[in-house]
Order: sequence, then structure tokens, then C-alpha cells
Amino acid sequence: MSDKPIARSSILDIAAYKPGKSKSPTGQALAKLSANESPLGASPKAIHAYRDYAEKLAEYPDGGATALRTAIGEVHGLDPNRIGVGAGSDEILHLLAQAYVGPGDETLMSQYGFLVYPIVTKAAGGTCVQASEMDLKADVDALLAAVTEKTRIVFLANPNNPTGSYLDADEINRLHQGLRADILLVLDAAYAEYVDASDYEAGIALVNRAENVVMTRTFSKIGLAHLRVGWFYGPPHILDVYNRLRGPFNVNGIAQAAAEAAVQDVEFTAELKRHNAEMRELLVRELQSNRFKTYPSQCNFVLTEFADEPGFTAADAFNLLMEKGLIVREMHSYGLPNCLRISVGTEAQMKLVIQTLQEMSEHG
Repeated sequence: MSDKPIARSSILDIAAYKPGKSKSPTGQALAKLSANESPLGASPKAIHAYRDYAEKLAEYPDGGATALRTAIGEVHGLDPNRIGVGAGSDEILHLLAQAYVGPGDETLMSQYGFLVYPIVTKAAGGTCVQASEMDLKADVDALLAAVTEKTRIVFLANPNNPTGSYLDADEINRLHQGLRADILLVLDAAYAEYVDASDYEAGIALVNRAENVVMTRTFSKIGLAHLRVGWFYGPPHILDVYNRLRGPFNVNGIAQAAAEAAVQDVEFTAELKRHNAEMRELLVRELQSNRFKTYPSQCNFVLTEFADEPGFTAADAFNLLMEKGLIVREMHSYGLPNCLRISVGTEAQMKLVIQTLQEMSEHG
């Protein structure tokens, strides 16, 4: 008998998620290009709604997030009764795993998918299986080949963090058609607002015609990362299960009010997408040399792969950018040690990133 409470072994086996750095080793505040935050901040309307909520701090929030779900439904053309909200999409992923995964069960993800998927799986007592990717892109054939009788959930970030790649609507449909009806397909569309590919579909159409698909979204990438608000669209039976598990007031009132204003501010979201597309294209075009390669992206970041040679490694680039006051995301935890993920920021920040890395490449 132990002399203290002991957590389940599946919990103790979890490697805690580590967010990107935001300060230098000396504590100096840097331009943070490591967390995929909105490069234009929050919607002015969301900020106004946040401030206006101050008089209601003594009240409990609406446990059903009715106004927020209604606003999401109106903007995206969805039935609010099929929308659930959470404290960031992370909470939604956690609760879906708690509901549908148990000891001995498996979930499935692509090789370089979001690191939260193994965490929520282990927390539920299951095992997360990774299917190999092809050229840093999810491979439908590899995913389907990895399905077993133990598979309960397939997690697919589309577009994907940290690679920026995506699967088109036809490939998503092919993946779904290859899954058993009792397997839940979770389409994590956290970066959907930034996608401009014409053959992309976030998952709404598939949810509308299937009983085993949910689409998750977040407000974190469009200016409300601090408030932790996520939402999902899914079949009524899954929403019913989710509502049984979640806390009665899982999203606070300030977050609900700001998110409601943010989703309704379609002009701000459009400007955010325009700015992002322009800066993303600039990064992909300019950050190419014989010592590094920047991959096309549908997100608000790019992934740059560096040569594994002295003086020109990802670590060298990371340190050089930090000296310039720019902090980006190292990719060791994703199994991509030769890569850096660079979030889209202001035009001035992007030009400094380009200048710094171009000079590094030329000094060899």
C-alpha cells in the first residue's frame, strides 16, 4: 500500500504539452512568433464586448452558451442545437476521448499531427497510434492501414499543425468511407479561417451526412487565445454525450461574450485572412535557399526545414532569430529537429525574419 495517492499509470506516462517560448533566457520579451496567435490581435468588437462584461462578474454565465452558439450558427449556416462549446478546442478533444476511449482502445493520428491527441488518449487510458506521412502530409492509405479492431477515434488536424499541409475534400471523404461506422472521425479545423485552397472543406458537409464525424474549431487563432474558447459541430447524439461530461459552466461569460462578438465581426476575420495570406506567401517565396526550404501552408505559420550542417542548422537559425528579438517554435517535440515553425506576424516582423535567414544562408 502506498503512503500517498498514486495516479493511474496511463496518466503518469503522459509527457506534458510544452507551449512555445515567449521570452529569451535572460527574460527579455521578444516578438512572439512561436504560438500561432493572431497577427492583428483581437477583433475591436470582441475587445469592446470583453470590457462591457465587467458589470456581470458576480453572475454565473449561461451554461448552455446559447447566444454564442446562435451567433456561430448564423455566421456559418449551422444548426445551433448541433454546436457544442468548450474551454478551447483542447477541452473538447479531451472530453471526446474520455467519452469514447478506454483502456485497451486505440486512437489514430498522422505522424506529425497535433501533440494533444496522444495526451488526451493516454488520459483516457488508451493508446495513440501514428500513421506515417508522405512529404509532411497526412496519408489516407497509411491511416486506413493502421486501423484495427481497437480503433475508436481518428484525429485529423486539417490543415495540420505544425506542417501547414492539408487534405482536400475528396481525400477526407475517402478516409471517412474507409472507416467503420463505430469509429469517430474528429476533423480538427483549428486553422480553417486561414485556408484559401479552393478544394478544402472544413468538415461541415461531412458532418451533415454522417453520424460518426465531428468538426472542431477554435477562437484562439483569430484573436482570443487568452480566453480559451472552442466549439464543435456534430451529430445530436455526440453533443448529448459531450454535454453530460462537460462542466456546467465550462466557458466563462467574458469568453462567451467576446467570442460572440468575434464570430460576428466577419470584416475583421476577412482582414486577418488577407494579411495572413500576403505574409505567408512572402515567407514561402523568400525563405528558399540551398540551406533551407519553406513548405507551402494553409495556416497562419510556415514550417522551414534547415540543412543539417554546422552553422546552418535549425538551432543556429533559432538562436540567430532570438538575437534579433524574434522567437519561433523549435520542432524537436514533433520529431522534426531540423525544422522551425514560424508564425505569421506583422509585415515588419516578417521582413526581419526573411532578412535574418537570408543573411545566414549567404554567409557560408
